[in-house]
Amino acid sequence: MDLHGDQHVARYLETDGQDGFHWRNGTEILILFTTGRKSGEQRTHALIFREHEGKYLVVASKGGAAAPPAWFVNLSAEPRVEVQIKGDRFPATARVATPEEKPAMWAKMVEVWPDYDEYQKNTGREIPVVVLERA
Repeated sequence: MDLHGDQHVARYLETDGQDGFHWRNGTEILILFTTGRKSGEQRTHALIFREHEGKYLVVASKGGAAAPPAWFVNLSAEPRVEVQIKGDRFPATARVATPEEKPAMWAKMVEVWPDYDEYQKNTGREIPVVVLERA
């Protein structure tokens, strides 16, 4: 099943990840719940993730676009988020990986989605790795 965007989020939530947790090329997906910085409304996003030392990593790539994804801008304004992995939904705090942490975390993410390296080459902005920690 090749789900995208809102359809991916909906199927994932309806099935507690039975549909949508496993995605392309063996990647695994979580659902990130952010608060819109202008609207104050909850926003949902299906994102490739990896577990790392008890935390969860996602990459704010937007395919290498010049501007970051809206979810990243939202969590920069409000780092208190919710995360759902399969049927487990929990509060979390989001932060950008430090310069010391990022190389190892980036390498871990590129293992599952090699295109991240290409995205970084195609944009002038530094693509951040976001660390999600259970609150």
